[in-house]
Amino acid sequence: MDETTTLEKRWKTLEKNYIIQRPWLTVRCDKVELHNGTVIPDYYVIEYPTWVNTIAVTEDGKMIMIRQYRYALGVYKYELCAGTMDETDASPLETAQRELMEETGFGGGTWQEFMTLSPNPTSMNNLCHTFLATGVKKTGKQHLDDTEDLTCELLDSDTVYDLLQRGEIVQSLMAAPLWKYFKDRK
Repeated sequence: MDETTTLEKRWKTLEKNYIIQRPWLTVRCDKVELHNGTVIPDYYVIEYPTWVNTIAVTEDGKMIMIRQYRYALGVYKYELCAGTMDETDASPLETAQRELMEETGFGGGTWQEFMTLSPNPTSMNNLCHTFLATGVKKTGKQHLDDTEDLTCELLDSDTVYDLLQRGEIVQSLMAAPLWKYFKDRK
């Protein structure tokens, strides 16, 4: 399909009505028209800032994992260091580096963009960028926000792989990059 055909099939936004606008949740109800003339009067979109995750590996090969309580599921789970892009951040990479330092006290190393995913392109407008940081080291201390309640753990890669296989890492935007990471290492 060429670009002209694709552009002709974009949906037309007829109305945007914000239902809720909060710092961590913005929901709007759009009225849209499809390229064939069909009108959908109630198409809901959740607006989020850009998200970042970091697969962080220390100089001695340990993986930095975050363990925290997830209220909606009512469970403690292992996750990657993650966060949202602030308006003052110049790039997703800067956000990832800031979040790793704030949540773990680790920094430095070699950084590369590893994977970019859409949490849900049907109803969410953001992307999640995952970075791979290797050779990181402890350069400071944790600086958690008042709303953050987490622990930082250094685990060997076999342990992280085992957690992943057992379904102990359930956040899909973290599990997918970890599956890729371990596949690439084989």
